[in-house]
Amino acid sequence: MVPIGSVSVLPAETILIAGPTGVGKTDLSLRLAGDLHGEIVGADAFQIYAGLSLLTAQPSGATRALIPHHLIGSVDPAEAYDAGRYLREALPVIRDIAARGKRPIVVGGTGLYFKALLGGLQELRAGDPVLRAELQALTLPELIGRLEALDPAAVRIVDLVNRRRVERALEIVMLTGKPLAESRKESQGPIPTPQSMGIMTLLLTRNREELNARIEAHVQSMFHQGVEDEVAALPEQYVGPTASMTLGLREIRSLLRNEITRKEAIEAISSSTRRYAKRQMTWFGHQHDFPKLNLSLFSDPEKSFAEALRLLQSSEPAQANGTAI
Repeated sequence: MVPIGSVSVLPAETILIAGPTGVGKTDLSLRLAGDLHGEIVGADAFQIYAGLSLLTAQPSGATRALIPHHLIGSVDPAEAYDAGRYLREALPVIRDIAARGKRPIVVGGTGLYFKALLGGLQELRAGDPVLRAELQALTLPELIGRLEALDPAAVRIVDLVNRRRVERALEIVMLTGKPLAESRKESQGPIPTPQSMGIMTLLLTRNREELNARIEAHVQSMFHQGVEDEVAALPEQYVGPTASMTLGLREIRSLLRNEITRKEAIEAISSSTRRYAKRQMTWFGHQHDFPKLNLSLFSDPEKSFAEALRLLQSSEPAQANGTAI
């Protein structure tokens, strides 16, 4: 078992591909996996759940038959899941892929998962089940209000749109009696860089208008493919607190209860997904220094793929490990 807070040592063959939702990570990673004899390891907090393949844009069965995928649709929606569990499950998978002579390609948009893999997951105090149940009964505004009352500075460093992050921040402050920033500082050790680990990284981006258009097209597409039926087949009481935060799940449940129209659901999901993508880019910009590839600059997929290979090689320390592409 990999303890949280320990330095994660990824195999030198590992490639990390990050980016916001809708940017085009799947297409590029499949091409990379095909050309580089790789297998794909998911790094997405929503795609990890089974039973939500359309809503979370999981690769199709046909795609998975061509390229092995791991940690996608592998967790029961009733189960809680966090970055610590991801690290404990992902690292053995990545090491096994490398041990079989293949290249692990970690792909996703959950920045905390990448941070965990790079050894930057902080070992903060474990949660208390009783307190957690108490906090889960509060509304998000109530949680934010309580956090602000106990630790005014914390509301400036926590993603207040993400209920789980607010709950966790409040939990830490209440259990330790210390400001959140102080707890984080105490638990923060030196974080190795991808370069020091000899691995290759890439952050995919697009121009804002194009990314938003792709997000809206995707939301329309998943409705055409029957995402309402998918959500209807998953009983509400069977979805745990982590999976319940999946983008679009709340809106589609409202639609199924006839509380909003289909058009309103599509608009709401598109809007929340655009905001989520913006937060993802902010995170990656602040937390990582992966080489960036703006896919909006390339109309020819062959040229964008060639540029991706060039940037990946540039992120690998020369003569460090002999794992050049």
